Amino acid sequence: MRAVVTRVHHASVTIDGKVNGQIGRGYLVLLGVGPNDTEDTAVKLADKICNLRVFEDENEKMNLNLEQVGGALLVVSQFTLYADTSSRRPGFTGAAKPAQAIPLYEKFMAHCRERGFDVQHGEFGADMQVDSLNDGPVTILFDTEGKL
Repeated sequence: MRAVVTRVHHASVTIDGKVNGQIGRGYLVLLGVGPNDTEDTAVKLADKICNLRVFEDENEKMNLNLEQVGGALLVVSQFTLYADTSSRRPGFTGAAKPAQAIPLYEKFMAHCRERGFDVQHGEFGADMQVDSLNDGPVTILFDTEGKL
């Protein structure tokens, strides 16, 4: 799995002119699923992101995690994170097919909810408009093909 995680003051996703999900302080997570990903991958990545300490403490050090600041997650499916950019027109054959990707996308969100977080989301495969006010900006890239 690949995830681009941005610390935000607020974020929302709109589909067909209607807000589908929105959060205040927390993480905007753009999440892509690869063909070798499993439920275990989704759980490990969810834990890694939820435990990430990138919120400032009283000494202005990035030392607090999502739980400690009462944050939420807005998760948006993003197959384009698996783009093959070897030519000018990207290819997306490196992304998992929807039959595999959708259950893992949902598993990722379910695990975050099980941990007690408010999880808002887009709609897999929909044309979405994402709006966010980045905080910092702090943006972290995760790729489960590397080390978690």
